[in-house]
Amino acid sequence: MASQSEHKATVIDGKLIAQTIRSEIAEEVRQLSEKYGKVPGLAVVIVGNRKDSQSYVGMKRKACAEVGIQSFDMDLPEQISEAELVSKVHELNANPDVHGILVQLPLPKHINEEKVLSEISLAKDVDGFHPLNIGKLAMKDREPLFQPCTPKGCLELLHRSGVSIKGKRAVVVGRSNIVGLPVSLLLLKADATVTVVHSRSNDQESIIREADIIIAAAGQPMMIKGSWIKPGAAVIDVGTNAVDDPSRKSGYRLVGDVDFKEACKIAGCITPVPGGVGPMTVAMLLKNTLDGAKRVIVQ
Repeated sequence: MASQSEHKATVIDGKLIAQTIRSEIAEEVRQLSEKYGKVPGLAVVIVGNRKDSQSYVGMKRKACAEVGIQSFDMDLPEQISEAELVSKVHELNANPDVHGILVQLPLPKHINEEKVLSEISLAKDVDGFHPLNIGKLAMKDREPLFQPCTPKGCLELLHRSGVSIKGKRAVVVGRSNIVGLPVSLLLLKADATVTVVHSRSNDQESIIREADIIIAAAGQPMMIKGSWIKPGAAVIDVGTNAVDDPSRKSGYRLVGDVDFKEACKIAGCITPVPGGVGPMTVAMLLKNTLDGAKRVIVQ
């Protein structure tokens, strides 16, 4: 038996897995195009000029091009009214060449996010955030049309890394609408015993220590220490936190919610930051768009 100091967790290569999935999608898109003369279409709506939003959107558009999905770009000014934005969403709902609609969040303060998201057609809600899709995700024996991309990516990483979920203890750290909450519902659907730890939880460490599977999505740099991890646990680190690093040209580096170096000495497998969950989120967006298109094109 290797001593603890020699143990090295398997690093789950999210980039590689995402690339495999993208190749599978590209092949299916090619077949759709050949057989039906149609390709999936994704509309990405961006309001204003936040640098981070623009870089995410650029990445999504590039990924679409790579697999043959048609991109419909809608770049709208910061000061657009909520009513105007809703009417743009309605236009996309009515466009038969658009199979997925993504509104890049956050939206400017004067626009009600919930109102805009609930106006997206259920059949085109590739982000999976429509209240009806989330509601079905929460209910037994119901299936949403789409699962949210990051949570879906987390489970896909576990499946493709050979981690079984059924009957396992899973701890989700964080309860956001985007990751923590929906990933806990997906794990429940996959028959895990699920605990959600959040900022108001007492004794977080002892709860996390019990986990066979940890999904870290708290947005707290290196909050989960190596000593908090059960030997052999599977760790999916969703956190992407910038911490100061004068040695870097940018002046910062990205770290996860888990102390990666320490966790590697104990965990069975772990995702790195960056290069773990991030590439999977985009791959799942492409997959959802393809699935949405297939429902319409393949009769």
